[in-house]
Amino acid sequence: MSDNLGTRTVQRVHAEAPPRADLGGPAHAHRGPEAIDILFANPPAPDGGIWIRSQHRVGRRSREGMIWPQADLAQMAALFPERRVTVVDAIAERMSWRAFEALLDRLQPRYYVTQATAPTLQNDMYGAFMARARGARTIAFGTHVTPMPAATLEAYPALDYVLCGEPELTLRELVDALDSRQGAGDGSWLALERADAGLARSLAGLYRQADPTWAPVTTRGDSLTDRLASITGLAWRREGQVAVNAPRALMADLDALPLPRHDLLPLRRYRAPLVKGPYSFVVTSRGCPAGCRFCIKHVSYGRSVRFRSPEHVLAEVEQLVGLGVHSIHMYADLFTLNREHVMGICQGLLDRNLKVRWTCNSRVDYVDREMLALMARSGCWMISWGIESGDQEMLRRMHKGTTLEEIRRAVGWAHEAGIRNWGYFIIGLPGETDASIQRTIALAKALPLDLVLFHIAAPHPGTPFFFEVVENGWFRPGTRWEDVDMDRSTVLDYPDLSAEELERWAQRAFRAWALRPRPLWTYLKMLLGSPRLWRAAVEIGWESLGWVRGANSR
Repeated sequence: MSDNLGTRTVQRVHAEAPPRADLGGPAHAHRGPEAIDILFANPPAPDGGIWIRSQHRVGRRSREGMIWPQADLAQMAALFPERRVTVVDAIAERMSWRAFEALLDRLQPRYYVTQATAPTLQNDMYGAFMARARGARTIAFGTHVTPMPAATLEAYPALDYVLCGEPELTLRELVDALDSRQGAGDGSWLALERADAGLARSLAGLYRQADPTWAPVTTRGDSLTDRLASITGLAWRREGQVAVNAPRALMADLDALPLPRHDLLPLRRYRAPLVKGPYSFVVTSRGCPAGCRFCIKHVSYGRSVRFRSPEHVLAEVEQLVGLGVHSIHMYADLFTLNREHVMGICQGLLDRNLKVRWTCNSRVDYVDREMLALMARSGCWMISWGIESGDQEMLRRMHKGTTLEEIRRAVGWAHEAGIRNWGYFIIGLPGETDASIQRTIALAKALPLDLVLFHIAAPHPGTPFFFEVVENGWFRPGTRWEDVDMDRSTVLDYPDLSAEELERWAQRAFRAWALRPRPLWTYLKMLLGSPRLWRAAVEIGWESLGWVRGANSR
């Protein structure tokens, strides 16, 4: 556990703000000097290991020793400049549940905000239970609760509210509504206007883009019930019954959001393969137009795509450089989708002389030689490619929309530009056979890849793949949510390809790729260059680096 959590707690209360009012929920009888308003929590891992997850992705064990920065929590924290807020990343801090419980006792949060994913659901709700027992109002967001808000609230009484879809604007209105039960306190919309008038105008603009008649939630109705009922994107309990409000429209202008509070994150504890020193994520866009049947990201963002301007992205990069971060992942569902956007970011990095090393993800059909060359010159040193399969029929079945020729060409171009390639493959989607898996292994070995992950397909709630599995009865008997995307087994059991066979193929695929001179040398450099990664491998087993299994779906 970090000794510096207190230094990452911020208080920005206007000098003329009225005394703090009760913000909803059972009040703490004695609030200590470290008591805060909102705790944004990435709770301890289910098994004490390392899990990676984010706002619109699922949770999975980090077999590659990677710890993801909680940029989504930092983004939500930035919406409350008038509040005492803290981001706690218990996974990065390697915090035990006992230490997390002590932290809750010390910080006494009035609101507890956390994400929930299928494979960590019971674990996530345990954190909510502990916070609720201490008087906090508990709020969850993420890829599991968005498609299943009512079922989650009904199953877990300690969870008070669910933010469906994009969480930021719904969260701001929810907190304002709960604050309003005793009048406009220092956490109300009025207090935001006092603390940061510019942010208040930007957020009001976002609300009015979806509803020109928008007014602060504190002005809606005479009761808290009326105000909660008016918040789009919210699921809650109304007179003992779960209510799911109308969905919230996606934000049109991402530049209107404040820059994330990266300063609240334990930046020096994050790590990724072949990355030295602190690193973090910069979210450059939201959404992806592709129709891949297995992908979870459409649950939160649909298929619309919204881009931050290059200038806004560069301002965040400069902020991170100021915090001592020179390794960045351009985090997007599809970073290279808009060529002009990518070129603008790359040229801006060069023009501003920002000395950063950065990575991104891409599809093979949204790159060209010139763009890859500029990316390399501006600091891009690795691209994660969603390749998925080496069988053209499987690519068609999963609605990937790419060809084997595009795969070979794009990965080859990146290699020519001096950019390393990380290939992601999925084994076990409907239609898979022994022969198609063998073609995938052959393609992985033929491509100039520096790293690979072979995932076993996982059917996540809200995806077309999930509904196909349910309809055909392909779930293994006794499957729980926590089993979906587990590292040590799969939940799929096809008539012609059993779960045991899928697991054996995943192991065989990685070994066939890795047990060759070049991959072995790459992994050795990773271990020798990172004592932390070596310790992680020892602590949680070689499977953390993918040496044993490949049993997760992104």
